[in-house]
Amino acid sequence: MSYRLLRSLFFLLDPETAHYFATSQMARLQTMPSCLEGVEGIFRSRTARISRTVWGLEFQNPVGIAAGFDKNAELVAFLRALGFGFVEVGTITLRPQSGNPRPRMFRFPSQRALINRLGFNNDGAEVVARRLALIAEDDRATPERATPIFANIGKNRDVSLEDAPRAYLQTYRVIAPWVDGVVINVSSPNTPSLRDLQRPENLEEIIRILVAEREEVRFVRGGRHPILVKIAPDLTDGQLAEIAEVCRNLSDGMVATNTTVDHSLLGFDPGETGGLSGDPLFRTSTDLLRRLREAAGPGYPLIGVGGIRTGAQALEKLEAGADLIQAYTGFIYEGPSFPRRLMESLAKAEESRR
Repeated sequence: MSYRLLRSLFFLLDPETAHYFATSQMARLQTMPSCLEGVEGIFRSRTARISRTVWGLEFQNPVGIAAGFDKNAELVAFLRALGFGFVEVGTITLRPQSGNPRPRMFRFPSQRALINRLGFNNDGAEVVARRLALIAEDDRATPERATPIFANIGKNRDVSLEDAPRAYLQTYRVIAPWVDGVVINVSSPNTPSLRDLQRPENLEEIIRILVAEREEVRFVRGGRHPILVKIAPDLTDGQLAEIAEVCRNLSDGMVATNTTVDHSLLGFDPGETGGLSGDPLFRTSTDLLRRLREAAGPGYPLIGVGGIRTGAQALEKLEAGADLIQAYTGFIYEGPSFPRRLMESLAKAEESRR
């Protein structure tokens, strides 16, 4: 059955119901080694050679799956089998959280877009850490499959801005030992006032406390263990310059960008609140990435995410200044062969330059 037909059936369901059904099947298949090998044989590219080394970590390719798809670290093996060069799990909060009331995901197929207001629904740091510990154990036994894992962390909804640094610190302590790096999420539009943490004085306090804690953590996976900051696309030039200065001085890199609250990019009023992702976000997020590269200067690692669905868009993100790229909504619309198609497009582009 083609993915186009399968997608039309999935799209008959509520978006969140469809997501949970699809991911439950992925989780089931990855428990069967023969099925996982079959997925890898069908979907993973055997020709693309586009490895990267960033933060001393080896990436077989620069295409990662963004936070939000695998919130609870339940699908890492399957996503690796599809060929993603790295996986970002989360967003993870210290305590379990159910998120906002449903419905809270909305599709716009003609625009290849989604709006979500999930609200950091996740199983909590302790539960997710136990899953990540098992993955780390498996990776020691099969290092050839051990593509990098990042964890995206946030604060629980009921944590005040004043208490946010401690909440990030506590979550970091639980999660950090089991991953290759951590992404500080201060840019989701679906937790009230969270984006206020992008203000330089707030952001600086969070980064400093995590960087200090990093010296005390024993990282099971080894490596430098970068601390990154994920920012919103809805920033003025002045705000971006201030954030870039703080991050360049204190953190190891940035992720640009999260979803946008500018629903005018759809071309009509969707009648829903939440963060917009997919095709309409591409130009806004890529333009911000380009401005961020100028502000941060050369050599400072950036991950580009937002609206990537085609190989040409993936290449444009890299040319705009990204060292690595991520996708989520494009994967929903394009299906399991999506990462392979991106990688092969990037490999052809690199080959043509040689």
